[in-house]
Amino acid sequence: MSKPWLAHYPAGVPANIDVDRYQSLVQLAEEAFAEFPTRDAYVQMGRAITYADLDVQSAAFGAWLQQHARLERGDRVAIMLPNVLQYPIALLGVLRAGGVVVNTNPLYTTRELEHQLNDSGAEIIVILENFAHVLQEVIARTPIRKVVVTSVGDLLGFPKGAIVDFVVRHVRKQVPSYHLPGAVRFHETLQLGGGLELRRETLGHADLAFLQYTGGTTGVSKGAMLSHGNMIANVLQSSAWTEPAFPHGDHAIAITALPLYHIFALTANCLLFVRLGWTNILITNPRDFPGFVKELKRYPFTYISGVNTLFNALLNTPGFESVDFSKLRVSLGGGMAVQRTVAEQWKKVTGCILTQAWGLTETSPAACINPVDLDFNDSIGLPISSTEIGIADDAGNMLPIGQVGEICVRGPQVMQGYYKRPDETARVMLPDGWLRTGDIGRMDESGFVYIEDRKKDMINVSGFNVYPNEIEGVAVTHPGVLEAAAVAKSDPHSGEVVALFIVRKDPTLTAEALIEHCRGQLTGYKVPRHIYFRKELPKTNVGKILRRELRDEAAKL
Repeated sequence: MSKPWLAHYPAGVPANIDVDRYQSLVQLAEEAFAEFPTRDAYVQMGRAITYADLDVQSAAFGAWLQQHARLERGDRVAIMLPNVLQYPIALLGVLRAGGVVVNTNPLYTTRELEHQLNDSGAEIIVILENFAHVLQEVIARTPIRKVVVTSVGDLLGFPKGAIVDFVVRHVRKQVPSYHLPGAVRFHETLQLGGGLELRRETLGHADLAFLQYTGGTTGVSKGAMLSHGNMIANVLQSSAWTEPAFPHGDHAIAITALPLYHIFALTANCLLFVRLGWTNILITNPRDFPGFVKELKRYPFTYISGVNTLFNALLNTPGFESVDFSKLRVSLGGGMAVQRTVAEQWKKVTGCILTQAWGLTETSPAACINPVDLDFNDSIGLPISSTEIGIADDAGNMLPIGQVGEICVRGPQVMQGYYKRPDETARVMLPDGWLRTGDIGRMDESGFVYIEDRKKDMINVSGFNVYPNEIEGVAVTHPGVLEAAAVAKSDPHSGEVVALFIVRKDPTLTAEALIEHCRGQLTGYKVPRHIYFRKELPKTNVGKILRRELRDEAAKL
């Protein structure tokens, strides 16, 4: 197929990456341990671990898994942690021991946790004690046979002053009681494993590295099978795009506010910057925005990633404007559409372009990204190295440039399929390796890709397709609007109409004023018929707005 995007690649970005550069993620990590031993790899609440520490401690945890938890090659280990130092240690320990990581959202309900543990077949879990009571309720109905419990402060060395106050104020008083017989503390596994030898496993591209569960914003969560080859490819693709701006071996600081268990931060922060030898500043509680801004003021950071709602919230947090942005070179937005108003305000305040990227759990995740020095253009960017993007009709036929259809991806980062769900895999995989993404969009003559919306979120008004992103983008240009989410609401005359949920910045804003604002910028059938004001919008733990919940709510109103 024609690849018009290659002509618009930034200087130094290759058309293809060498997928054979690493045999496994273990080799990638161990090369970084050898190359950057004295550098800080991760920092949490002021406490740092170096790459040498990460090497020793992940090896100790891997050895403990093999010899005390009886982990065999290919066994699943669930990691149910927020952004704490234990996460990268556990992650790399599992991989070095030959296991498969099952990233698990710490905020899962009992129903969600039970489903994921049973579906994945995980027999070992590493869990923050704040959430151990949820595990206690379901553990008897799951395959779990070994539990490792930890706390936010376990590896902090009992820091003094404000950090202890933070732990007490935000974490320890929230720990519910739990009873998990035979559970072992994380720091004890490191002590026990430190005296043991890690059995080396020969891993290759075909070996499974992660069962990465989809967010479930549109239905039942499914486990995407991501191999070592998939993840290596995406780390190298991300490296190829960023290395002209960040040469390999340069030392810089990345802000990691999105949870590492989410595919975006997992690849674009946790693994990418291990390869580059950077320091990841872990934000354990990014919803505490005043505390988040205080952390930003402590570090001269070069990179920050997030979702639109996170950037918008920072911009509306007092004190953010006085952060030192002199080192900031890349701000990367993904996970959901970046809104132009947010991007423009971000550049105005920080002096740095908010670069939009796009991908899916099923693509490890990166598939498209804009050149980092290109002003915000509403697109999700160009296909990254070794990646093809096609626009397909409902029958799976590829459409010409400029036509709107379903965005499809082909490349070495595309998943192996959904775990134990061949029927679901068959629904999304086209012949010749194309993945149907469920996103509706188009490609222009230069190869830039534009998303119209999620296929399942589209609103059908009298036979006309209405894309929620467009409605939301117009709504947030009103100075009285902080956040907006557009969903379909049944209507006896037109089948569906647009319902708009709003979080106000100006408490005096009325529905009539907002509708009039939209009427000036939207065709009649796109104008919201219903406006609902809320104090907040339901979101995933990453910050994606849960339109499914809002659709259900609108149906009852």
